[in-house]
Amino acid sequence: MVDIATRVHNHNWKIDPIVRSLIDDDFYKLLMCQSVFRNKPETTVTFSLINRSSKVRLAEIIDEGELREQLDHVRSLSLSRGESTWLRGNTFYGKRQMFRPDFMEWFEGLRLPDYHLEKIDGQYELTFEGKWPEVMLWEIPALAVLMELRGRAVLKDMGKFELQVLYARAMTRLWEKIERLRRIDGLRIADFGTRRRHSFLWQDWCVQAMQEGLGAKFTGTSNCRIAMKRDIEAIGTNAHELPMVYSALANSDAELAAAPYQVLADWHEEHEGNLRIILPDTYGTEGFLRNAPDWLASWTGIRIDSGDPAAGAETAIRWWTERGEDPRQKLVIFSDGLDVEQIEALHARFSGRVKVSFGWGTLLTNDFRGLVPSDGLAPFSLVCKAVSANGRPTVKLSDNPLKAMGPAEEIARYKRVFGVGAQAAREVQV
Repeated sequence: MVDIATRVHNHNWKIDPIVRSLIDDDFYKLLMCQSVFRNKPETTVTFSLINRSSKVRLAEIIDEGELREQLDHVRSLSLSRGESTWLRGNTFYGKRQMFRPDFMEWFEGLRLPDYHLEKIDGQYELTFEGKWPEVMLWEIPALAVLMELRGRAVLKDMGKFELQVLYARAMTRLWEKIERLRRIDGLRIADFGTRRRHSFLWQDWCVQAMQEGLGAKFTGTSNCRIAMKRDIEAIGTNAHELPMVYSALANSDAELAAAPYQVLADWHEEHEGNLRIILPDTYGTEGFLRNAPDWLASWTGIRIDSGDPAAGAETAIRWWTERGEDPRQKLVIFSDGLDVEQIEALHARFSGRVKVSFGWGTLLTNDFRGLVPSDGLAPFSLVCKAVSANGRPTVKLSDNPLKAMGPAEEIARYKRVFGVGAQAAREVQV
């Protein structure tokens, strides 16, 4: 087992780069990238870093030179032969050759495009602009780099023994969570923690702990590199990015209203089984389900990613029932800011009513709360989102108004088109 404290104490970034591979990425990004490569390859998109936790002033914590070194390293990466073989030949969700030859040929020749970086009022403005299939693959590496550099800055003056104690405490905390989770009969849980992890080495340790501690209850990881390394399932489907960009490209209110369903129609052509998961909250779950075409009711399940998770699941159950579907045969994936207490409560409430699954993210792979002075390693809410497509702004409404993004006039228009009324705000922590 890797001695993480020693590796942190003796940091040589050429031995321990933050991002080690183009597949040190979430599986859903590669699945979405293939869909975009097929359906919208010439769309020009801009991604931008957004720090929702403005009190964490990243440009005052992270050295710009170190940040540029890590970003430049990411641009130097390309698929290895072994990684290409794994993607081409492995079985994902019971399907061989998930990735088509034309997409793989393109991916094998890819180097990520350039970035724009500057400091503004104590924060980093980091943007990526170019063809959608290329720039979308910056999202997860950019987040991983910023999160880990912040952690390194906090840890840099610690001695080896202090680091050993810190990681021992963090390991104990995670193992105690695992001990609680393994008491839950029928639990299904996956690692979704790449984007805001403490570090690659720590995420890899967390995955191994989940494997040993939970056995078959642990269903896999969203991280492709770790899935390949540990010979476990790569987990993921799609994200808000697709409807945000499709909607920005709409030329009328009618096209805008149809855009989220066109996303899933394109997805339907490519995937089946467990990949047919609806993410309904981009412009409000209630309105999405109310106006959804009948064919979506036959899909495998729904992922709940904002708002009150229990209310979201109850809404999905009512919708399936109204459409003549048996909710007990449907999958609900909870994935928003989860920790053990919420996992326990949601499983107890919905087990037997639906098939319940959890994507455990930041508080699996980055829970160092209270372990250093001033809580300097506490996780915070950092995202990297598509902010424009072909020069038009993107919008996200969410089921939580505190997660909304986009120009105010466009937010108002989207709320009108999608029939979004009053929403209950929930504090965004991770």
